[in-house]
Amino acid sequence: MVDHGSLHHQKKAFFQQCFQFLILFCLALVLCYMLSSSFLSLKNFLEQNRSEEPPGQPGATGWYQYHQAYPKNYHFVMDNADICTKKTPFLVLMVPVSPDDVAARDAIRQTWGNNSLVQGEVVVTLFMLGLSHRADAETLKQENLQHMDLIQSDFLDTYLNLTIKTMVIMDWLATRCSEAAYAMKVDSDMFLNIDNLVIMLQKPGIPRENYLTGMLMWNRPVIRWKFSKWYVSKAIFPESTYPTYTLGMGYVFSNDLPKKYVEISKSIKPFNIEDAYIGMCMKKLDLELTSPPVPSQFQAYNSRYDRCEFSKVITYILDSPEQLLEYWTDLKKPGPPCTGHIFNYLFVISCFILVFTCLVFVIVRFSFVRYSGSS
Repeated sequence: MVDHGSLHHQKKAFFQQCFQFLILFCLALVLCYMLSSSFLSLKNFLEQNRSEEPPGQPGATGWYQYHQAYPKNYHFVMDNADICTKKTPFLVLMVPVSPDDVAARDAIRQTWGNNSLVQGEVVVTLFMLGLSHRADAETLKQENLQHMDLIQSDFLDTYLNLTIKTMVIMDWLATRCSEAAYAMKVDSDMFLNIDNLVIMLQKPGIPRENYLTGMLMWNRPVIRWKFSKWYVSKAIFPESTYPTYTLGMGYVFSNDLPKKYVEISKSIKPFNIEDAYIGMCMKKLDLELTSPPVPSQFQAYNSRYDRCEFSKVITYILDSPEQLLEYWTDLKKPGPPCTGHIFNYLFVISCFILVFTCLVFVIVRFSFVRYSGSS
């Protein structure tokens, strides 16, 4: 005869144990999630979305009437013209920067712009400036005498003139450094893993001609909201979307392209979105942009610093020169950057093994109780 009191007690005890194990199971999952999110690299693809309409300066329509992107309209007032004649560079890093932003230039000089020989290749880092009433000409001259890395042209250095600035960069490369193999236009607020970049360019399959790569932007809408800093009128650019282009934070190109960009710019109506303008040049030249060998190496923003992650990428946008110095110092300290991650992975795997063991135990226990009750 079945003892119903005993059976009821067994069932009650069983459900209590099940409830306890479910609590433990949920806690284990939460713990694993927290640990994995804390220790494993979380890639954040929060690039600035130009389809949004953030508040900005009203579009200065008068500027379009006088603006010319063709760089021959401008002249160099500070020019290290012979820098590429001493040693032919494999790679030239061209950094557009505000004349008064000495902190950004100094941070780059102490970090990714510090080495002239990277992975056995000659690398040159130069800063492109326009004119500004906020920067003293004599101070800039003394800075250039000390570092020999400033190039200045006589256009007004403003956000609306970024296309001019980029095309002046192209003109300098075409006329002063045409023998270099590759060049990169890289913003002054960027983390650049220069070793990874050179390693990428050394790969056998990377073209030496008609090559442009970076973080590719497809089918990006043209902003028509007049109060956006990215506003472009239909009169300037009638199409609703831009041709494919590389995000302006940092793009890499074979050094045959600057001369072609300068020439084709005479037939392209200028507009102030400089990276999309280069995309337009590529379209007019009937050339295709190339996705990087490892697209994830060209990143925009990352929510936090991770040494292992930063050892793998080529670009990230940063918040300040101080942040660049801090991250670079940590990245370059002795020891492999990803060693700790092996233990993190093992720990997470151990968590899941523990959870799986708990589940097996619950199933076996449940089967045993059912078998005992039926007998």
